[in-house]
Amino acid sequence: MRAVVQRVSGASVTVGGRRVSETGAGVVVLLGVAAGDTAADAERMAAKVARLRIFENEDGRFDRSLIDVGGDALVVSQFTLVADTRKGNRPSFSEAAGSDEAEPVYEHFCAALAGEGVDVSRGVFGARMEVALVNDGPVTIVLDA
Repeated sequence: MRAVVQRVSGASVTVGGRRVSETGAGVVVLLGVAAGDTAADAERMAAKVARLRIFENEDGRFDRSLIDVGGDALVVSQFTLVADTRKGNRPSFSEAAGSDEAEPVYEHFCAALAGEGVDVSRGVFGARMEVALVNDGPVTIVLDA
């Protein structure tokens, strides 16, 4: 499982020309589920995202988490994060979980993040989405489980 966490001042997801989700200040989480990832992996990743100290304190140091600042999360499933690019120029997605395996893990991640006290908005699993965001900082962190 891989997550790209971007600190944002706002973000939205549009599918087929219709805005389906939006969030205010917090994070956008692009989540790639690999074959074999489990609900336990999703719970660990959700806890890590919720507690990741990427928000500044009064001194400008990264010392506050999403929980600490009461930030929102917009979670978007993105299988391309699990791409293998070690050989050639065409990414291989053989390590990505199929949708039947990935969707329950994605949903479990979203539920676990909400269980941490974070207001969670979602993309549309498996849809072609337009994700708009304003990266605050910019701050972008890659997490591997």
